[in-house]
Amino acid sequence: MRQLPIEDPFAIAFRGHFASLLRWEDLDAFWELLRANVVAGWYVYAIGEAPPVAPSTPEQVNTFISEINALLRREHHEDYCGIVYTDSKTAPSMIKIFDPNNLGVSCGFSDNPPLPGWVMSRLPPVALYDKAHRPESRKRWWRRLWE
Repeated sequence: MRQLPIEDPFAIAFRGHFASLLRWEDLDAFWELLRANVVAGWYVYAIGEAPPVAPSTPEQVNTFISEINALLRREHHEDYCGIVYTDSKTAPSMIKIFDPNNLGVSCGFSDNPPLPGWVMSRLPPVALYDKAHRPESRKRWWRRLWE
């Protein structure tokens, strides 16, 4: 189900304007900002999994930030980041994180851009499914975070 409900607040925000955290230094500063202001209310969602029904705890958000940061640095073999996008670099309410193993055309123009691998949102997410194959190792990594 790639089609987002037109009237859903999450869908509207998801289709909004996002800015890239292009450099690794930008991502470091962004994670620092998020960690300094982590409060309850973030939904952390892996595309293709069932959307969370409740926000994550601040501890879960911090764990996710640490783990996704390590994954991105380990698997995105570029001298720039450019695969994390946010609706605001200073007061974010939605963050899209693209999977380094499923980038397709994540920037620029495409009639069928890939969905991000993960979304952090202040709004309850709706189910999104991508046709891209998610390796079992990626699914295990995700599930391990929430055990």
